[in-house]
Amino acid sequence: MAASTAPSSRARRVDVRQWLGGIRLSGFMMIMLGLVVLAAFVLVPTMGTYLDQRQQIAALERSVQLGEEEVADLEAARQQWSDPAYITTQARERLYYKHVGEVVYLVVDDLPAVEVPQERAPVSADVEETESDWMSRLVRSVTAAGVAETVTYQIGVPDAPDAPDEAPAP
Repeated sequence: MAASTAPSSRARRVDVRQWLGGIRLSGFMMIMLGLVVLAAFVLVPTMGTYLDQRQQIAALERSVQLGEEEVADLEAARQQWSDPAYITTQARERLYYKHVGEVVYLVVDDLPAVEVPQERAPVSADVEETESDWMSRLVRSVTAAGVAETVTYQIGVPDAPDAPDEAPAP
């Protein structure tokens, strides 16, 4: 009985030529088709502009939100700096200020043993150690310049190497 209630495959088959031949193009249908095409030409660029503007609005809203967060952070920092205890703490930590009669100890190497580098890696493969110490060469150069004899030249003395030749008399 199930086979008798199912539609036959012959009834489902549609002849496309017959279907297209049954469509009649009237003037009203042509006008409506023209309006649909015109609407598509008008709406496609408008939708593109709309989507671009929505993206710009979203970007501006994000920048406003970031600006508001930055203002809130700055106001919180200003609020902290208006507290005398915070100012005292910052002066002690950053500038090493102390109260009168107080002894301050600075620990120079306070890194935990885990964070201390065990071996120093080379800075680069191209950098090499110099053959001589540049500082000792500088000191030797300055010392040699200080010990050297100074030569003074007197203008007009004929034995002086920089003396100008005598100009011919007019």
